[in-house]
Amino acid sequence: MDRVKPVIATIFTLTCLALGTIGWAQDIQRIGSPLVQQYTKSDYKAGNQNWAVATGKNGIMYVANADGLLVFDGQYWTLHQLPNKSTVRSVAIDSSGRIYTGGLAEFGYWEDSGYEQMRYQSISRLLDDGERVRDEVWKIIIDGERVFFQTFSTLYIYENNSLHTVRGGGQPFLFLHQVRGRTFIELIPSGLHELTGDKLVPLKDKDVLHGANILTMLPYKDDEILIGTSKSGLFLMDSTGTIRKWDNAADRVLREAQLNNGLHVLGNYYAFGTILQGVVVIDEEGHIVQHVHKGNGLQNNTVLGMQLDFQQNIWVGLDNGIDRIEIHAPLYYYADNTGSIGTVYAARIFEGNIYLGTNQGLFYSPWSVGESYHPFTFALVEGSQGQVWDLTVANGELLCGHNDGTYKVLDNRLVKLSSVTGGWILRPAAGRPHMLLQGTYTGLAVFEREAGEWRFSHRVSGYNDPTQFIMPVSDNKVWASGYKGLRLLTLDAELRQIEEVQVYDTASGLPLSTFTNVMELAGKPVFATDSGFYRYDELTDRFYPYDQLNIQLGSFAFSNKITHADNDRYWFINRARISLVHFGAKGAVQVDSTQFATLNGRMIKFYENINRVKDDVYLISLDDGFAIYQADDSLTAKNRLPSPLIRAVNNITDSLSDRWYAAGIDPEIPYRHNNIRISYALPWYSAIPLRYQFYLEGYSRTWSDWSEAAQKEFTNLRQGKYLFKVRAMAPDGTISGIAALQFTILPPWWLSWGAFLVYALLFVFLLVAGRGWYRRKIQKHRELIQANMAKKQREILAKEAEESEQRLIKLKNEQLERDLASKSRELANTAMSIVYKNELLNNVHDELLELHDSEGRKLSNEQLRKINKIIEDARSDERDWNVFEESFNEAHENFFKKLKADYPELVPNDLKLCAYLRMNMSSKEIASLLNITTRGVEIRRYRLRKKLSLAQSKNLTEFLIEV
Repeated sequence: MDRVKPVIATIFTLTCLALGTIGWAQDIQRIGSPLVQQYTKSDYKAGNQNWAVATGKNGIMYVANADGLLVFDGQYWTLHQLPNKSTVRSVAIDSSGRIYTGGLAEFGYWEDSGYEQMRYQSISRLLDDGERVRDEVWKIIIDGERVFFQTFSTLYIYENNSLHTVRGGGQPFLFLHQVRGRTFIELIPSGLHELTGDKLVPLKDKDVLHGANILTMLPYKDDEILIGTSKSGLFLMDSTGTIRKWDNAADRVLREAQLNNGLHVLGNYYAFGTILQGVVVIDEEGHIVQHVHKGNGLQNNTVLGMQLDFQQNIWVGLDNGIDRIEIHAPLYYYADNTGSIGTVYAARIFEGNIYLGTNQGLFYSPWSVGESYHPFTFALVEGSQGQVWDLTVANGELLCGHNDGTYKVLDNRLVKLSSVTGGWILRPAAGRPHMLLQGTYTGLAVFEREAGEWRFSHRVSGYNDPTQFIMPVSDNKVWASGYKGLRLLTLDAELRQIEEVQVYDTASGLPLSTFTNVMELAGKPVFATDSGFYRYDELTDRFYPYDQLNIQLGSFAFSNKITHADNDRYWFINRARISLVHFGAKGAVQVDSTQFATLNGRMIKFYENINRVKDDVYLISLDDGFAIYQADDSLTAKNRLPSPLIRAVNNITDSLSDRWYAAGIDPEIPYRHNNIRISYALPWYSAIPLRYQFYLEGYSRTWSDWSEAAQKEFTNLRQGKYLFKVRAMAPDGTISGIAALQFTILPPWWLSWGAFLVYALLFVFLLVAGRGWYRRKIQKHRELIQANMAKKQREILAKEAEESEQRLIKLKNEQLERDLASKSRELANTAMSIVYKNELLNNVHDELLELHDSEGRKLSNEQLRKINKIIEDARSDERDWNVFEESFNEAHENFFKKLKADYPELVPNDLKLCAYLRMNMSSKEIASLLNITTRGVEIRRYRLRKKLSLAQSKNLTEFLIEV
């Protein structure tokens, strides 16, 4: 029985109300497969099985999961368990946003107050003990003020906070359905009944559906109701209650796949979830328009529940995982999951087939853009193994540029036209519609149309460079580029040989670039380089940056390829990134790259290929298949984005468990937790992430840069009120409204009112204490002033006494200096007196020697000896020296004591010589004092120098003066 459990079909009504008057009557592509975004168990971190899906009024998705209720807001998955931790089998949401869930022996509702802040209220507790629910609630229907909870045995009706029950008279229920304001339920085995009030009324044609197991009922055109059954296919019921079998193209597929649930999508389509084959989408005529299964995107083929979001994506609850199908997107895909066709280099639609040129060969499959969906079944064209570089349709023939040469495709087989290897590109020769020029591995080749068929004509001689890009610009001039750079080739009139090769490089104004490709833009050549597009000036024969184009293209100014789309639109390809550029009036340029962002990196660089296959349908080659782009203004028109949701305000100071935000409440945050994280999300689902921009009034100066991060941390916020604003940008550039949250950082405890009271009391206390302290301070100040005055008086007196003493000392010193000068004079006089005396004695001695008696005879020796003795005694009298020594010591501070202490080997005569030298006496005067000759003085001076150990350079007299 679990294999046929339904999803709530009536939630679509709520979705339509939320969407307002938006119309979704839009065609679904019948070729390729839509993008499927998978959410695995490791993403949402809950159970494998997902039984039902519902869309909240704000776009949040709610999923009934084996482990509880899953909530997804586009950024964060959260799981909420029922009180008894049972599996959640059903979920529905009323107009107020209340989320009803049912599980085993438990049902109730949740109120979503923000991220991870769901409050649960049990309704089943209102039942008396005897009526307690004991089985599982498989279906929940919102019917105005009433809510139906359906188990296989009982229907519980919740109204005005009370419950009452409806039973099937002993017959078990299958599933409850609500469509066109009517409520139906199937009883087994009696069949389909309508619930009128609290009564079950059987339908008149219920036997038509006997044993069919009704699993979905959906609104159909002309007031009819579409009935989907498990194994009996589809039925239609008109307004009179007449039921008839609806035989259509999808009937067999749905019966074999075991239909399990259904969904009305995009106005005139129906999506059916099956047990065995995923999701089947049909139109109102019963044609299958899409089939999404495990082979082309789903994680699992067993669909337990389905629901639309506000963007008309189909959310699929699977037996293992959750998927989102972008059924409404302009891009559909064919993925070569087995790797059987390889990397696609070229593609063309020709004679009812799609041909893919890949690195493994040429493959084809029927191309059916009819009423029904047909999957691709690619087969290899026999003999095409190898690299196929180019597919060109010319004059009704499909030409294939191959690694081994050039072929014509005829009846899904190859007919060889040329053996020139590497047919990279084919272009019509300028002014020669019957001729084609081809760029190859080894130069240029020419094809001509003869007898209604293309045939190889010749190779162009005189040029052998590999040529990937060519553009004929006149009858005999061709731009050519490849691995060896850019060339302008001049051919002869018959296009048989090259007459001139002009090489263009940096000397011609081109930048240093890894590639220089020649492209056609509005019928004129432009040149793609690593540094942007360049244009050629024929007058100067030089290249110049195409600034006007480069500035408007932004990053696509560095495109390596340009492909014409239609009218004024071109594809620009920048290393596996693509954009569709529209050149409007007056040079206006619109660059649309966001809707192709899912293809970024999925193309082989420098081998990208985009082909227009039908009207506004383009085939984009991918490295694992191809994408089909259906240009439609209604699809690409910018949607009006709702404002983001602020989900939580978390404390990150010391814990992540504290949260202060609940919907409708402005949080007040303690100052000690002023490091916070604000989480936000926008339930607008896309394979390309949304980007957010925030602004915090009172903290930020400007709006932040756009970022995919869905949370922002603020640290060390000051106290006060703040207003947080956030907005989102969709991949197509649409900017949402602004969501705002006001919060308050409370003052720290030291700035609270209690603290201010304490501060006031403390201030009064300090004022009183300060007054007393001030008085004591004044008193101490007075005492200090008095003490300072007394101290200054003492200092003045002491200073005056010191000055008096210094004056007295100065007077004494002056007196001593006068006394010293007097003594020095006396000493000099004494010395001179001694000199005079000695000289006098010498003169007397000399005179005596010349003295004669009366008879003319000299005096006798005896007489002379007596006189000489007297003279010698006078000379050697030490009294004069002692007086001199005493006076000398007084005048020269014990000069002799210092000399004797320092030089004990000095004898008295040495001391006398030192004294006389200190007085700066001449040798003659010293000789007189010492009673020796002048020569003797010099000898004594020499000996004295030795005793004093004086260097030759040192003056003896100066030394003695310094002692």
